[in-house]
Amino acid sequence: MRQHPASLPHLGRSHILQTVVLAIISCLAMLNTVPVSSPVLASDLRMSAMRLARRLRQQRADHGLSFGQLSVLASLDRSGAMTAGELAACEQVSPPSMTRTITALLAAGYITRTPVEADRRQVMLDVTTRARSLLHEDRRRRDEWLAERLGELTPEQRAALADAVPVLAALAAR
Repeated sequence: MRQHPASLPHLGRSHILQTVVLAIISCLAMLNTVPVSSPVLASDLRMSAMRLARRLRQQRADHGLSFGQLSVLASLDRSGAMTAGELAACEQVSPPSMTRTITALLAAGYITRTPVEADRRQVMLDVTTRARSLLHEDRRRRDEWLAERLGELTPEQRAALADAVPVLAALAAR
């Protein structure tokens, strides 16, 4: 059964991953060949993913945030409030690196800090309405751009992409 890409669960930094996955399959579908050997397939997927990620990054508004800062905001938006330690683990970065990112996002007004009632030493971090609006607009721009590219494909190519999304999402989750 096909799932619409928008109905798939988000995976870590993967809102962009879902769009990358679609483009990778699109490239292979347009070639009408699938490499047989794993090293060739791995190389082709990597190159396609990098190219598409670059194109999608070009669709971002110039809001002055780094990819790492946007990723932190997206994780908080997707998963809800977290401690700095949980956020560092989620983003797979060191606690000192996360502290620098949090400091910058707090200063810019994109996240809030709320003390944990049970343990006042702990602080929960969450996104502000301003951050949610920024993320929504960023996603809308990239989704719109990708939807236009997908509209240029044949119905068969779009069907092939829709069938491949769950497989690639599972691969990305490993």
